[in-house]
Amino acid sequence: MNHPDKKRLRRTMMFLNAQKPSLIKDPYIYKPDSIMLDLEDAVAETQKDAARFSLYHALKEINYRGVERVVRINGLDTPYWKEDIRCCVAGGCDAIRIPKTESAKDVKLVEDAVEFAEREFGRQKGSTLIMAAIESARGVMKALEICEASERLFGIALSGGDYTKDLQTHITGTGIELMGARQNLVIAARAAGVQCFDTVYTNLDDMEGFRQDVQTIHLMGFDGKSIINPRQIDIVHDIYTPSAREIIFAEKVVREIDDKKAKGIGVFTVDGKMIDIAFYDGAKRTIALAKASGVYKGDL
Repeated sequence: MNHPDKKRLRRTMMFLNAQKPSLIKDPYIYKPDSIMLDLEDAVAETQKDAARFSLYHALKEINYRGVERVVRINGLDTPYWKEDIRCCVAGGCDAIRIPKTESAKDVKLVEDAVEFAEREFGRQKGSTLIMAAIESARGVMKALEICEASERLFGIALSGGDYTKDLQTHITGTGIELMGARQNLVIAARAAGVQCFDTVYTNLDDMEGFRQDVQTIHLMGFDGKSIINPRQIDIVHDIYTPSAREIIFAEKVVREIDDKKAKGIGVFTVDGKMIDIAFYDGAKRTIALAKASGVYKGDL
């Protein structure tokens, strides 16, 4: 399935309680790349039907101005997830997030329910994407098979709170307790050709700590970060947007490689750095990210 949005820009994915109209009526004004309309942890057991009602009408009636609309359904071990999927698909969401994913079987179970709902509500087959949240040690160990479980799956995400409980530790703010899971998920995602997203940073009083956390996961190779507050958006977007210097260097690399390749030259220098064909894809990615971020005005 070659869905046009599988590789879209997803630097920020902002969580919102699907039951609260004040939160979901206009989050697009903050310009996150995606919003995560939450039917799971944010909604009390007695309010699941009310949350679905709110979600359905939001999806049908609100123009989110191009912001991707992902819905986190309830866990597959609950009685709610099947009706959640019907509501999401009927409303026309862009993607569904599976919580507590531990196997390819979990993904396929949701995929089958989504396909059935697309037929039921007359949506185009394959129009609803899937992402999987990894929240346990078993999920981390099964990350590659989860990534390869469905053509609908555009990415995986770490959920640090539940993962650290399963690991018998806790969130420290240093990132030490998340290092193994983070690296494993990025490696699995890259091996499968899908995206990878980091967990939320919950201390809104420590914006410098948040910036350092985002810089770390950016260097590790994550595509973006789950967030809980609009104040976090600009920091993530700033770190994930290539600088003018990076863009200029990427342009030089692409042009030089195109030129030298035609002349049969394999190794050369750009701004004093030795460059070969292995740098080409990275330079192209920098330019693509700059274009998606709206900062590239060139012609490559």
